[in-house]
Amino acid sequence: MPYKSRTETKELQALKYLNTRMNLSVKDKQHYLNLKKGFEGEVMFDLLTETLQCECLILNDLLFKVNNTLFQIDSLIICSETLYLFEVKNYDGDYLYESDKFYTKNNTEIINPLHQLGRNEALLRQLLDKLGCRLPINSSVVFISPEFTLYQAPIDKPIIFPTQINRYLKTLNNTPSKINTKHRMLADKLISLHLVDSPYTQLPTYKYQQLRKGISCVKCDSLSISVEGTKCFCKECGEEELITYSVMRSVREIKLLFPDQKITTNIVHDWCKVITCRKKISRILGKNLKVTNVRRWSSYE
Repeated sequence: MPYKSRTETKELQALKYLNTRMNLSVKDKQHYLNLKKGFEGEVMFDLLTETLQCECLILNDLLFKVNNTLFQIDSLIICSETLYLFEVKNYDGDYLYESDKFYTKNNTEIINPLHQLGRNEALLRQLLDKLGCRLPINSSVVFISPEFTLYQAPIDKPIIFPTQINRYLKTLNNTPSKINTKHRMLADKLISLHLVDSPYTQLPTYKYQQLRKGISCVKCDSLSISVEGTKCFCKECGEEELITYSVMRSVREIKLLFPDQKITTNIVHDWCKVITCRKKISRILGKNLKVTNVRRWSSYE
């Protein structure tokens, strides 16, 4: 069980909702897919690190600011004598390493993940110095996808390939480690310094009126939802969900995309579209949210 779990960023959540409800530009669509793919790769790595039986503290998805510089850590494992820093990449296909540079099979240069790793390690060391921590840092780039190949791969770089991950974690698991109060204090301090919201989100311009309305499927994100009795059914994948859950998911969408919008029965009714009975929505909101205005135009939070 990780000491700090990973969750989707607000940017990824917002792009997911917008991808369903509007036509994203090619650039915005690609940005969304990159974030989605990266998150999926990190979750894949999380599932592996969660199997560790040694005494350690696993901190996933940390965002820090040191000397006015932001940096993100995909995964950090605190053991008694060493901190293990991981930069996780979910690349597919063939890549080439040449002259300290990474290229795609189309000979397009991409950001060298080893440089990213070095930058993150240096900034993490600065942060740890301020916290009075002198534990050594063992850093690695993890290529998580089994479909990844790196030609001319250097053998002297801190790279963990897909076929090496299980062996690496097995070795880590067999490394003696005893966690004490100081380690937990360090983990708690790092979590307290974590920035929940990044100031550098990239979202397209959008307005309420232009977005497609309807309840999105909890599984496939389709808006092809029908309501039967107490459940919502997806016509695309067959997934079903209780209306209450569907409505409250829709409320979370509205709150994220329009944080200044008051949550009212009318706005939720308009957003959900397929639920014709306003009273049903009002009852759901009343049971799950706090009423902030009990007059004619009730709102909820």
